[in-house]
Amino acid sequence: MLLTSSFYRSLFTNFLFLVLFSLPYNAKAQLLPTEENEAAAPEYPIDSLDRRTPRGTVNGFIKAMADQNYIRASHYLQLKRAWKRDAQRTRIVQTFQRLLDQGGDMAPNALLSNKNSGNPDDAPEPNRDIVGTIEIEKKVITLFVDNVAVGNEPPLWQFSTETVSEIVAVTSDADTLLDVILPTALKERRLGGVPIGHWIAIVSIAIIAYIIAWALVAFVGFIIKKSWKKAQDEEKWAVIRVLGLPFRLYIAVWLFVVISQYVGISIIVRQAFSTITFIIGIVAFLIMLWRLSDIISDYTKNRMTLRKRISAISVILFLRRMAKAAIVIIGFIAILSAVGFDVTTWFAALGIGGIALALGAQKTMENFVGSVTLIADQPIRVGDFCKVGEITGTVESIGMRSTRLRTGERTVVTIPNGSFSSNNIENYAHRDRFLFKPTFEFRMETTPDQLRFLLVKIRELLYSHTNVNPDPAKVRFTGLTANGYKIELWAYIEAANFDASQEVQEDLLLRIIDIVSQSGTDFAYPSQTLYMARDKGVDPDRTVQATDKVKEWIDKSELQLPSFNTDYKEKLKGSVKYPPEGSVVKPASDGDLGL
Repeated sequence: MLLTSSFYRSLFTNFLFLVLFSLPYNAKAQLLPTEENEAAAPEYPIDSLDRRTPRGTVNGFIKAMADQNYIRASHYLQLKRAWKRDAQRTRIVQTFQRLLDQGGDMAPNALLSNKNSGNPDDAPEPNRDIVGTIEIEKKVITLFVDNVAVGNEPPLWQFSTETVSEIVAVTSDADTLLDVILPTALKERRLGGVPIGHWIAIVSIAIIAYIIAWALVAFVGFIIKKSWKKAQDEEKWAVIRVLGLPFRLYIAVWLFVVISQYVGISIIVRQAFSTITFIIGIVAFLIMLWRLSDIISDYTKNRMTLRKRISAISVILFLRRMAKAAIVIIGFIAILSAVGFDVTTWFAALGIGGIALALGAQKTMENFVGSVTLIADQPIRVGDFCKVGEITGTVESIGMRSTRLRTGERTVVTIPNGSFSSNNIENYAHRDRFLFKPTFEFRMETTPDQLRFLLVKIRELLYSHTNVNPDPAKVRFTGLTANGYKIELWAYIEAANFDASQEVQEDLLLRIIDIVSQSGTDFAYPSQTLYMARDKGVDPDRTVQATDKVKEWIDKSELQLPSFNTDYKEKLKGSVKYPPEGSVVKPASDGDLGL
């Protein structure tokens, strides 16, 4: 029974090992044939008993016992000199067979090493492999096969002297349960060297094991659905239902192996069915992966539909098809390996084909990865106004290969997703505020008090405007230019979209023009020297008013420079209404502004 549990562990580990590690290793061995690789696998003359590998030794031993050729079977055992008489050879082989029938188990054929060097990964020591166990009278005998070749001789694998000695030391004449219950007619007639009753029993056990597994899985599913409230949800129940068939097959295989060993089915029959059970385990695992890919893809597709991310659905469907194709290919090769085919060259071919495909479809794969990146990171969505490199436009569609933008000139630009995702993407649609950053220049005749008047009044405007965020709202006199004095503004307009921000910006600029007019100065014009004799110049009355106002602020210690008083800012907040008085547009609520 020891090997029964290790059988299932080996089933998973070897299958995963086959999938994950054989491809790169074997591809490397084929593509890069070094002197070490050639020396590791030399050609040996054929052994008439096929004892060059552990698998050949076990299979040859089982076949010889099935043919009742016990002398031939004894050549698969490493015998001491005292055991080499024909009568002793026959007795040892028959004892070995009886112990295997009563409580023995051999590793499935697919898990036996088919290499001349054996399986170094699982071997307890060099030139030794474990191929099975025998549990008899609470004693466990581990079945070893050893490479008994000396020096440069060809490998020759036999059941070890240690194993044979333990078998010879056991005396058990007890009949198996099957020998007790089978009628004489079914024990006397033989098929393949085994009583025909064993073949009938093994088929009956397979049917009974599946019925029990089906009933057990159905009962557990019923209990889960009744006791777990979340199982009433169709999505969660679908995940549980997906696991039903794989679990049913695994339980059936486990029951089949345990019951057939317990009742004493001949090791010859059980070993013949070992490959089938191994394949069923692989198929169950593949079915589970296949169904899980459907469940995961359907779940994510529904979520993307609810979120209106239609472009992601095509990627999900493509990935599901790719996953299913990989499941079919890997499963097919794994089953061929379990049957006994050498799949090393298959994996090497897949490796070479994968490299060729990767080189040939490099741009296609680059665009596909780019589309996955766009959908996963979501730097843009359909309908967003954005800038990609030097191209500005509205996103119309995000496909598997490319993304289409509608430009301001109403042309459509198609950008491959590989280039799209590697470019700098500036998305204007996700702005929560709109920057207001104008720069004004004023005439050289402007007095310092007029500049102070402008600074204060423009700041008052920004602090008090309903649609301007006062933090930060900056107005600074930043220097002199060739044309005049320069004042720079920095503030954020709070609006629902770009058009609304333009309306607020228009209102702010008109109010600033009014403030400039009140100050008595004017904007500087680069070529105004040609018009100096014709214009009215600086308004002397307004200049006096601005000077008096600044003097009043200074006398009352109310000059809001270099920064505004916090209480005064709070007092001003929201006092300038927008739209301005007399406008046909009614003031918008906070909800309309998207605040």
